[in-house]
Amino acid sequence: MKRKLTDNLGLKIGSILFAALLWLLVTNINNPSMTHRYNDIPVTLINTEYLTGQGKTYEVLDNSDRINTVTITGPRTIVNSIRQGDILAVADMSRITTDNTVPIQISSAQYNENLDSIKMSSEEVLLKVEERKSISLPLKASTSGPLQEGYIIGDVTTDQNLVRVSGPESLVSAIASAEVSVAVGGFTGDIGTNAEIKLYDADGKEVEKDSRLSLNINTVGVNVEILGTKAIPLIFSATGTPANGYRATGVVSSTPDSVLVAGKGNVLRNLSAIEIPDTEVDITGASGDVTIDVDIRKYLPGNVELANEEFNGTVSVTAYVEQEVTRTITVSESSIVVQNLPEQFEAMVTTYEEEFPIQVSGLAEEINALDPSQINGIVDIDRLLETGAIEVLEEGYYDVRLSFNLPDTVNLKENITARLNIREKE
Repeated sequence: MKRKLTDNLGLKIGSILFAALLWLLVTNINNPSMTHRYNDIPVTLINTEYLTGQGKTYEVLDNSDRINTVTITGPRTIVNSIRQGDILAVADMSRITTDNTVPIQISSAQYNENLDSIKMSSEEVLLKVEERKSISLPLKASTSGPLQEGYIIGDVTTDQNLVRVSGPESLVSAIASAEVSVAVGGFTGDIGTNAEIKLYDADGKEVEKDSRLSLNINTVGVNVEILGTKAIPLIFSATGTPANGYRATGVVSSTPDSVLVAGKGNVLRNLSAIEIPDTEVDITGASGDVTIDVDIRKYLPGNVELANEEFNGTVSVTAYVEQEVTRTITVSESSIVVQNLPEQFEAMVTTYEEEFPIQVSGLAEEINALDPSQINGIVDIDRLLETGAIEVLEEGYYDVRLSFNLPDTVNLKENITARLNIREKE
């Protein structure tokens, strides 16, 4: 039996080799080896927490997370079965090198073990690695656009006052402020809306959006108060007594004499003037005009504010004080009248002279306006009884003090006495 197996051994081995060669020949003829190229293959980054867990950030450089060309070689039936989506490119971040590159591993999701080769035009992902930085910025709110005439912006408030920005140190360090803006054109009432938060550098230029920058909030609620405006006059007065021989004219002026204020419509409708207490302007002992500065802001009604941002509320106020003048006026005895005399009596007043002088003092304008022909001496019986100058009204002679129909602001410098003769009517 053993001899039969070894008989013609060379011929038998040759037959086996020929059969194998023939099989290979037939196989290559029917399923030859071929090469195929795939373009623009994305690289998947895995284990990214390896860097982020160390407080670092990364940026892919030069679009190196995409492979321009992947070439596979293998049997035609295998290669033809592989689609672009089957090509898997992976970069494991835990294998990052000291020069911040990550090797790419390439494979096929199908028939990978049946391929003769798989090659790629680039073999690593290039990274820029930085420390991660976070900052908190106060959130500023502003408005844009023109309001209708007669309206101004009041308070602009946000639901949150701070925004936290995180990202690569180089990007975060360039951020100087965070702002939101609300368009107010055409509005006449308060606005409540959500606005997108934007970041700006030190020069006021908006920082371009970058996926590596993250904000703890991206929008915020903004409330814009819109107020009406109205010009309101200021009313001043003065307190105190000027120096002897001087008198306040009663005129107190201010520059400006009115202010533009802002508030809600119902508040402004009920506001006609702003009265400043006379304690702000003291003319005690003054021998000339008194000018002072007054801050009117503390006298504005509640819910009302100054509408002009350039006006600080300080008003220049002048109280006018003039020296009194004295004038002598001649009054005739016939111009004296008796008032409130009971019907059963008649009276006669004598001054011992048909005409007599009186001296009056006051402001020049008031004194110069006096008309002597219109000035009467007056004997008021009721007044005499009230003051006790006459205890009981009966016939007789009485020495009485005359009063005169002078303006309240004009003073009589000396008393004038007349003889009053009262008699019962027959």
